[in-house]
Amino acid sequence: MSEQATNSPPQGRRWVLVLPLIVFVGLAGLFLLRLYGGDPSRIPSALIGRPAPQTALPALEGLVKDGAQVPGLDPAMFTGKVSVVNVWASWCVPCHDEAPLFTELGKDKRFQIIGINYKDAPDNARRFLGRYGNPFGLVGVDGNGRASIEWGVYGVPETFVVGREGKIVYKLVGPVTPDNVNSVLKAEIEKALAAGS
Repeated sequence: MSEQATNSPPQGRRWVLVLPLIVFVGLAGLFLLRLYGGDPSRIPSALIGRPAPQTALPALEGLVKDGAQVPGLDPAMFTGKVSVVNVWASWCVPCHDEAPLFTELGKDKRFQIIGINYKDAPDNARRFLGRYGNPFGLVGVDGNGRASIEWGVYGVPETFVVGREGKIVYKLVGPVTPDNVNSVLKAEIEKALAAGS
């Protein structure tokens, strides 16, 4: 008998040796599909249906609108009115893209738009709002990012719709775009407005 014939495994045993590799490749493919195969803006939030975080945030110092200092975030402001909360920063590239859409959205006075300025320099934040216009009735400064953690923010920008009862009814991960502003964000705002009437 030749040496090669005695060292090679029988045909049936080769399959057993390859099986772990096949399982590994299948699991890796499934993992990658789940990781990259979905729409990141559809990440579910554990906060949907729960009260908006009750974290007060200081005002953006020196930010003036209609001759008065724009107030910071007061959680009591969520009760009785539909609110759109946008977490943004001047250093965030997609925030620059969505800013004109929020300026346009701010013309609708049936709801309030609230900004949470995330880990930003005050001068840069004021310059950002000066460049695009300030759609926010309130701007809270989240200098250390703690409030954004309470809101369940994955990264800026993120936008929330809060109903009249002060509960979060919708979360959009990622920027508001010309494609989703009407079909997604405005549709969710209209639902919240209808629910409270």
